[in-house]
Amino acid sequence: MKIKQFNDKPLAHYSYAILSEGKMAVVDPGRNPLQYYRYAEEHNAKIVAVFETHPHADFVSSHCQIHEQTGATIYVSKLLGADYEHQSFDDGDSVEMGAVTFKAINTPGHSPDSITVVAEDGKKTALFTGDTLFIGDVGRPDLREKVGNMKAKRVELAKEMYHTIQNKFNGLPDDAIVYPAHGAGSLCGKNMSTDSSSTLGNERKYNWAFREQTEEKFVETILKDQPFIPHYFGFNVDVNKEGAENVQKTKAAVKLHLMVGSVENGTTVIDSRDGDKYKKGHLPNSINIMARGEDDKYETWLGAIVKPNEPFFLVVDSITDVRELLERTAKIGYEKQLKGVLTLSDTVSRKSDKFDLKDFKKHRENYTIVDIRNDSEVVEGKVFEDAVTIPLNELREKAGEIPAEKPIVVHCAAGYRSAAGSSILENKFPETPIYDMSDDIKKFR
Repeated sequence: MKIKQFNDKPLAHYSYAILSEGKMAVVDPGRNPLQYYRYAEEHNAKIVAVFETHPHADFVSSHCQIHEQTGATIYVSKLLGADYEHQSFDDGDSVEMGAVTFKAINTPGHSPDSITVVAEDGKKTALFTGDTLFIGDVGRPDLREKVGNMKAKRVELAKEMYHTIQNKFNGLPDDAIVYPAHGAGSLCGKNMSTDSSSTLGNERKYNWAFREQTEEKFVETILKDQPFIPHYFGFNVDVNKEGAENVQKTKAAVKLHLMVGSVENGTTVIDSRDGDKYKKGHLPNSINIMARGEDDKYETWLGAIVKPNEPFFLVVDSITDVRELLERTAKIGYEKQLKGVLTLSDTVSRKSDKFDLKDFKKHRENYTIVDIRNDSEVVEGKVFEDAVTIPLNELREKAGEIPAEKPIVVHCAAGYRSAAGSSILENKFPETPIYDMSDDIKKFR
């Protein structure tokens, strides 16, 4: 058994290919299946199985496209009620592939339909735990309460997670390798390790969830201080339950417009360029969600700020960026909302106000300060005690709560999010100077 881990860094998503005797299985694939096809081709292997540990909230899976293009069988829990052709895979079920035996364990908690896929080859055991067991943590149980059509209460799921951790992994060896679907940086958990894998023995020893504790204490701990839930999470759960369309086809349908100087009034524009370029010239109604590289959480903030099915234009810096930005947009299933991908002409008229750090330090009372960090960050301490606090993911809806009599300064923790936040407020308050503190916030921390 040969295992390959694929890492989608912006989403902190891990997917897997398992090879044995010329056959290959894929676990929790990302939206574009070509990377798995390339790997199969390199090893002269036929893809025969796709395992979905649950319907994911933070990305769109390519399980149906892989089935369509390779004939691979999709295995999911019957509890999911999947709308696509599949084989149920639950407690007691097993599948043979070459020298590997795959077994299912129902592991509810993150979702009621979560499974862990156990792969055994002789004395070697691998556990593909999805969003149930992470390295150092377990999956959050609150995503199905308010998002998607398949709802379940967070307290009930938290209790199920307690019993999953207490009972479902018993009997499995300490040297079993744990391969989760996410790592540090994902919104599907709160305290995940930067390690991409572990052993079950290490998790039993060091993961807080395996400690001896009451159900009440476990539920209290797991529900405390969970991250925010982006708009797109429920949308992705539903798309994954139904099965997504072929991503190459949906991306190809997006129109490209070059050297654009204006767009129709009222349509949201997502500008992915660096903040300095954005401030020098941009289209009206633009929001600056920077996508300069893998370290920028473009996908997450696009899905946190723009609602599912909301039409928008996407501005890229260069024609060379179109392919990558379409790919990143499609990861969360938003490519069908795109009215077009644009490059800009030199005639765009909107510019942003330049932040004067010296004046701000001398006359802070002359400004309204807006802190757009997450609630969990603000609880740890405000940078400016008199700041108005509204998380970035809620800013479009709650901007009206901000007094606009004085110039507004927007800050986050390190400078990335404030570019988006200040651009949102520019649209809301066209007559008020809006300043992005950017990375100058570091001088106050």
